[in-house]
Amino acid sequence: MKLSTRGRYGTRAMLDVALHCAEGPVRLKDIARRQEVSKKYLEQLISRLETAGLLTSVRGAGGGISLARPASDIKLSEIFQTLEGPIAPTECVDNPERCPRSSSCATRDIWIEMGQLMSDLLESQTLEDLCRQQREKDQLVLAMYHI
Repeated sequence: MKLSTRGRYGTRAMLDVALHCAEGPVRLKDIARRQEVSKKYLEQLISRLETAGLLTSVRGAGGGISLARPASDIKLSEIFQTLEGPIAPTECVDNPERCPRSSSCATRDIWIEMGQLMSDLLESQTLEDLCRQQREKDQLVLAMYHI
C-alpha cells in the first residue's frame, strides 16, 4: 500500500508552513521550492486544506499561507483524511455491504486491524510532533557536517 502524492506532498506542505509561519504568512512559491513540488499542484492541495479549516491564506503583498490553528491542535489524522479520504486500507472495511464475502472473510479482519492501527497512529500525532521530529533531524544533519 502506498500513499498518494496528495497525502505525501500535502503533509510536507503543512509541515513547511508550520516550520516557517513564525516569520509570517508563508508564500506558496517558497513552499513549492523547498518541497520540490509544482506550484500548480500545491495550489490544489492547499485549497483542500483551506476548505478543511487547516490553513488560511491572505492575498496580496505580504500575503501567504498560515496555519488556521496552532500546530499542536492539528492531528495528522485530519491532514490525511482531508487529502486521502478514509484511512481504511480496503473498501470493505468502511463499506462491508460492497463485498458479499465481508461477514465470512478472515482477511477483512486483518484489514480492519491494519486500518485501526494506522488511524490510532495518525490520531496520536500532531503537526507539532512532526515539527519537533523535523527539527531533531535538521540538528543531526547540521551536527554531521560541522564535526
